[in-house]
Amino acid sequence: MVNLLLIIGLVVTISVIILIIMGVSLKTVTEYRRLVIFRFGRYKRTVGPGIIFLLPVIEKGIKIDLRIKTLDIARQEIISKDNIPITIDTSVFYRVINPEYATTKIENFMRAVLNYTQGALRDVIGNMELDEVLTQREKISREIRKVVDEETRDWGIQITQIKIQQIELPENMKRAMAVQAEKEREKRAAIIASEGEYEASKNIAEAAKILSQTPGALSLRTLQTIQDISQEPSQKIIIFMPSEISNFLKKFDK
Repeated sequence: MVNLLLIIGLVVTISVIILIIMGVSLKTVTEYRRLVIFRFGRYKRTVGPGIIFLLPVIEKGIKIDLRIKTLDIARQEIISKDNIPITIDTSVFYRVINPEYATTKIENFMRAVLNYTQGALRDVIGNMELDEVLTQREKISREIRKVVDEETRDWGIQITQIKIQQIELPENMKRAMAVQAEKEREKRAAIIASEGEYEASKNIAEAAKILSQTPGALSLRTLQTIQDISQEPSQKIIIFMPSEISNFLKKFDK
């Protein structure tokens, strides 16, 4: 009886140990992750997705997420080439393309991406004038991405996109630009008005030319104008008839 209890206890103990070992050794890796496995501290392999078995004590696994991540760069003030202070908000989109390198070649790749992006942003903006910064965001993003991506490739990181969210200028620059924009609008309005007057004057000159070449046309036009302005009964209109119109009307009286 004692022996039977000992055997049952031993079986239960072994079963618990096996379950514990299996719980520690079996890893579930989802579709968007990979498991980087080290054996005795040395890189062995990268596996996943699925259920992965690790040798107890001997092997250790680190999960790496392969999805695209967003890193918001804190607002920073940068001096442009023409000595204008600019505050810029930037976002970086990146992903791991080599889990082995991202684990073995860099301690904290997220912090490294952040630092390199901040440095590249200062270098690129510092070599551009304010007008370029305000009008060429896509060019700035491409140049920063190129600089950062060249460095992070060695860590197994790919920079998919860099987005400049906001560019903020000093208040005095905002006021100066607002005044300049208002002057530009006034200038444009004056040009449009002058072009309209020029076209109208050409039409009037053409109409006068046609009327002068047609006998009686000018007189008829004058009568039409008189009729148009006499439609309002509350107004009294005194018109001094030119002799040309009087002669024209006498023809109809005959």
